[in-house]
Amino acid sequence: MKDWELVCGLETHVELSTKTKIFCSCTTEFGGEPNTHCCPVCIGLPGTLPKLNRAVVEYAVMAGLATHCEINPNAKMDRKNYVYPDLPKAYQISEYDQPLCQKGYVELSNGRKIRLTRIHIEEDAGKLVHERGNTLVDYNRGGVPLIEIVSEPDIRSIDEAVEYLEKLQMIMRYIGVSDCKMQEGSLRCDVNISVRPKGSDKLGTRTEIKNMNSFSHMTKAMEYETERQIDLLESGEEIVQETRRYDEGTGCTEGMRGKEDANDYRYFRDPDLVAIRVSPEKLAELKARMPEDPQARFSRFVKDFGLPEADARLLIEHRRIADYFEAAAKGTKNPRAVANCITGSIFARLATDAEKEEFRVTVSPENLNALVKLLDEGKLRMNLLKSTLEKMLDTGKPASEFLSEKDLAGVGADDLRKICEQAAADNPNAVKDYRAGKEKALKAVLGAVMKATRGRANPQEAEAILSEIMAG
Repeated sequence: MKDWELVCGLETHVELSTKTKIFCSCTTEFGGEPNTHCCPVCIGLPGTLPKLNRAVVEYAVMAGLATHCEINPNAKMDRKNYVYPDLPKAYQISEYDQPLCQKGYVELSNGRKIRLTRIHIEEDAGKLVHERGNTLVDYNRGGVPLIEIVSEPDIRSIDEAVEYLEKLQMIMRYIGVSDCKMQEGSLRCDVNISVRPKGSDKLGTRTEIKNMNSFSHMTKAMEYETERQIDLLESGEEIVQETRRYDEGTGCTEGMRGKEDANDYRYFRDPDLVAIRVSPEKLAELKARMPEDPQARFSRFVKDFGLPEADARLLIEHRRIADYFEAAAKGTKNPRAVANCITGSIFARLATDAEKEEFRVTVSPENLNALVKLLDEGKLRMNLLKSTLEKMLDTGKPASEFLSEKDLAGVGADDLRKICEQAAADNPNAVKDYRAGKEKALKAVLGAVMKATRGRANPQEAEAILSEIMAG
């Protein structure tokens, strides 16, 4: 892309974590036997009337607040007309010219702000299943509430597109409006791509890649589509505005249909649904429910707790983990030790992103707090703390169940010298190497001392005594 610039915007669909669908009382639970989470309303039988789920509006407003949007006090639902087997009514209920949220942004790590055109609510469609030359349809997903987050074409690289989507995923999880599980389809996006000569401010003809539901597929699809468009333009051909799909088997995008414009959908106000009004009182109530912005929390963890940026970033990625860290670090002198316990021993037992999101651990934040305070008081060394934490994680019991008075007493000066003398006597080759100028030989003997004392010795004091003994 030496002489070309990527121009990209994303339409991101986020399934909301309400218990029931947007216009009926059917469950939104993922899975289930095909066509068992349905009723006459969500499969569009004649004579049925939709009723808007209040929680859907509240979640959408919260998503808007979290992405710096203006919240429209008055909005309405519209019918988006198109015929496809996954839409039993032959129209989708969505929002057109009066969406709930508009003019927001998501800030990237490089300081660039990706502007948001709008966030609107709509119903999801059913799912088509292609088997042995037949196409089956499962309407369980039909009517599940969505928000669609539409960005401006402000993205200029594949890395920016991935970071933008990761930020949206984290924000929506953080405020609790969606689990954003891409593997279950609760976060997916349509990628709009065009290219133009570097330095130009004119937009090229765009194509839309539909239903990206993994970061790796989105990356590969964008790489292929960008190169395809550049090759066409450099060969003197034109880009056709169209909707395309990504074939993961071939790693290519392929045309599906011509890209529609808004007038193709013949939008009109849905006559069965009343207008939506977000009162100042309701807006204030929702603002009060909003958690701390994750980026602000990241900055606070670095500044107030003295955490390295890499550790702070790991902790704030999931709200439950950030809450756990704050509770466990409260009143400790060494919050970095708390962070190390979480990102080390605890994360080692949570292999997947989904497990981190659930964050079910047997050690309560209060018990981890008590363990780290023993370190603060000098009653415990780090290696004994780590081994004790492992036992706590195995059993769910507090540290007091595994630490005796002897463990917490430390090692007296006389006893420590005797242990160091014995360790030096047991390791004559290390002593010889140390006297020959090999400083690292002392560490091997220090390890023997810490093992003999089960981590109760002060390593700095032990190292000073060994240095004296081994120097002769």
